[in-house]
Amino acid sequence: MSDRPVLILTGPPGAGKSTTAAVLAERAAAGVHLESDVFFRFIRSGGIEPWKPGSHEQNSVVMRIVGEAAAGYAAAGFFTVVDGIVLPRWFLMPLRDVLREAGHEVAYVVLSAPLSVCANRVESREGIPLSGPEVVPTMWSQFEDLGEFEAHRLDVGGRRPDEVADAVENLLAAGSHLL
Repeated sequence: MSDRPVLILTGPPGAGKSTTAAVLAERAAAGVHLESDVFFRFIRSGGIEPWKPGSHEQNSVVMRIVGEAAAGYAAAGFFTVVDGIVLPRWFLMPLRDVLREAGHEVAYVVLSAPLSVCANRVESREGIPLSGPEVVPTMWSQFEDLGEFEAHRLDVGGRRPDEVADAVENLLAAGSHLL
């Protein structure tokens, strides 16, 4: 098994999760960047867009499967970064529990950037899987109050992706973001 915790890297759309996760996984001797959004695309019929009402049960199933996949990679010795929208009040605990039950330590880091930065980044993407102008502000606002997980927030501000990855690695080394 990997000697590093499985990292759940989250934040609103456009905060830099995927870019940072890729940098972290590429830096590791054996690293995996597990994009949870991809798992939603496996549903070919009968699916509900994950941000829409009525999607909670589906989202719970998908996130449990993401956790099982992450646990498998970590058990094989890979430093595993799970990248996705993992809010404390919805999917953090079920995902954490799947990983813990498999014997893995879990770290949680929430990337934070101003709404304007997130919205601009999302607008400039090609093939954006989000629809409607309200999606980014709605999802961004859900990360405003992290409650007991506020200490897991990392302000990415104007940092470059490698600087954000450095900051995350420092947090992991300090053990300050373990769940």
